[in-house]
Amino acid sequence: MRDIRKTFPGVVALDKVNLRVRAGEIHALVGENGAGKSTLMKVLSGVYPHGSYSGEIVYDGQERRFLGIHDSEQLGVIIIHQELALVPLLSIAENIFLGKETAKHGVIDWMAAHSKTQALLKKVGLKESPATLITDIGVGKQQLVEIAKALSRQVKLLILDEPTASLNENDSQALLDLLLELKGQGITCILISHKLNEISRVADAITILRDGSTVETLDCRADTVSEDRVIRGMVGREMADRYPPREPQIGETVFEVRNWNVHHPLHTDRQFIKNVNLQVRRGEIVGIAGLMGAGRTELAMSIFGRSWGHRISGQVLLHGKTIDVSTVEKAVRHGLAYVTEDRKGNGLVLGEDIQFNVSLANLDGVSTATVINSGREYQVAQRYREKLRIRCSGVGQKTVNLSGGNQQKVVLSKWLFTNPEVLILDEPTRGIDVGAKYEIYALIAQLAAEGKCVIFISSEMPELLGMSDRIYVMNEGQFIAEMPTAEASQEKIMRAIVKAS
Repeated sequence: MRDIRKTFPGVVALDKVNLRVRAGEIHALVGENGAGKSTLMKVLSGVYPHGSYSGEIVYDGQERRFLGIHDSEQLGVIIIHQELALVPLLSIAENIFLGKETAKHGVIDWMAAHSKTQALLKKVGLKESPATLITDIGVGKQQLVEIAKALSRQVKLLILDEPTASLNENDSQALLDLLLELKGQGITCILISHKLNEISRVADAITILRDGSTVETLDCRADTVSEDRVIRGMVGREMADRYPPREPQIGETVFEVRNWNVHHPLHTDRQFIKNVNLQVRRGEIVGIAGLMGAGRTELAMSIFGRSWGHRISGQVLLHGKTIDVSTVEKAVRHGLAYVTEDRKGNGLVLGEDIQFNVSLANLDGVSTATVINSGREYQVAQRYREKLRIRCSGVGQKTVNLSGGNQQKVVLSKWLFTNPEVLILDEPTRGIDVGAKYEIYALIAQLAAEGKCVIFISSEMPELLGMSDRIYVMNEGQFIAEMPTAEASQEKIMRAIVKAS
């Protein structure tokens, strides 16, 4: 790709970007959120057609002018987006051949489709039946189905946009192992990821983007490339400390959950959360560690307005007094806020602008006699845009067009505008690069310094150890250990989980 320039109204997304990828290599593309990684790959794959950008794409020695995904797919260029393009209520086989059905005389040959699907699933290490519905398999397996789909289209250049962002460690390792296998078969791969440890494991070369421009390309085969070296290129500065320095000023107990029990909303005879007791003091960041499926999100959602669960019992106390959190509205009124792990599905109205989203949880704060004052709403959104450094063309920009890190800042702004006493953060840095992570860590530290109570759920143990003052360890719906962070380690947390399993 030579001198690629792509603009959106009010924003230069790419400015003379150059990318050179050799056949048969895994080439990582890194940069902060908003650096232009996904935009560049959408240009390459024809999502943004020729004519909507300037510059040249040379593939297999010839200049290419893709007018859509169909053009690039015909040459074996396949992109798998961060939001998977699978139809949940169709089977694996139906998804793999959707739009390219195996048919005879206009009638789908299901025997052939299932047979081909079985062979493709074997290649990616899946044992599922081709008739299995997508909705019945986990996200990790869905990623592998997407790769099987790409293989069915005779992929030569596979583009993966944050493929492990929502995967647990085992699924991530399986996916990376598969990429190395595909490389051995001669398939070239461009990998967008913010997980630098994964990149260092599989990448042959790393191209760094910053603010829509190419910074440099590092050859991992010639030299060992350290994470600090990559971070310096991404953010334009040294990041010796991944977490902001803090001197916690921890006060009295403000928030408490006692004897909390929750049953599964569908399988109502199954108790999912079991007798949980939790305390958070003023100015304290309390981490909740646990493996996928431990019940951390379900606990948070059940406390926050009973958003999840059935037959919920137990007490929630604020300043020693029992409070009613039986609905989201009541929970918000009592000073609780919950930043969901699913910002696109549950955190934002993507089709609306930043201004709309920021005021959404506190419409009273921008209204006069139940009528929204758009001038006040604009001022509030502008204030949070500046405070959280949201990179956008203006608060009238649609949130769907923001990078992941900036979308997360809009979600945080929405809840900060409710002025909460207790902030429950569920995977607040998922899918976000190191630079944007640091900004969110600094914001969390600042909220704790202001005396807020912060509950911090994360699957990344270094993050929990770096940010928390105290950690609860959760397994199978119950707290199995509690430790001050000064006494905690990844080994100690995992030992507690294994011992309890």
